[in-house]
Amino acid sequence: MQLSEQFIARSRHYIGVEYRTKIRAAVESMPADALWWRANDQSNSVGNLLMHLAGNIRQWIVGGVGRQPNARDRAGEFAARGGANADELLAELDRAIDEVDAVLAGLTEGELLTSRTIQGRDVTVFEAVYHVTEHFTMHAGQIILIAKIHAPGAVKFYEDAGGLARPLWPALRR
Repeated sequence: MQLSEQFIARSRHYIGVEYRTKIRAAVESMPADALWWRANDQSNSVGNLLMHLAGNIRQWIVGGVGRQPNARDRAGEFAARGGANADELLAELDRAIDEVDAVLAGLTEGELLTSRTIQGRDVTVFEAVYHVTEHFTMHAGQIILIAKIHAPGAVKFYEDAGGLARPLWPALRR
């Protein structure tokens, strides 16, 4: 397998499988009234982060890389103080991830070095995919932390196996 194919395959796995599974498990472990909780006025709720992730990956990958029409209200993603419930937000994130996966599945090695302008930034397709993957990771971590605050002990993705972290999260996949 070519390096470019491995890069695309791993990006698809992280966004479409691992992080999707972990985010869903974390959100579903939380009490319903914690979805829109904020630690303070400068922080985001899990609801905000779910909306933001769906908007971000659509803008960068579906719109930017895939050159498909995309409308986004980024400021609204952060301004919301309530709205959809967890099931609705997770379903919307699932739809966005599926759209992104379709674009990533169609990428070729030659396209990775082509240029795009996304959010006013000139980037290569490679940079866009790399950015979206790392950005998704950061917000997944925030969602998991908030879930652990509101549901202590309910979120566990690894167990110690003689000094090695044995993944438990694959059993949570749907």
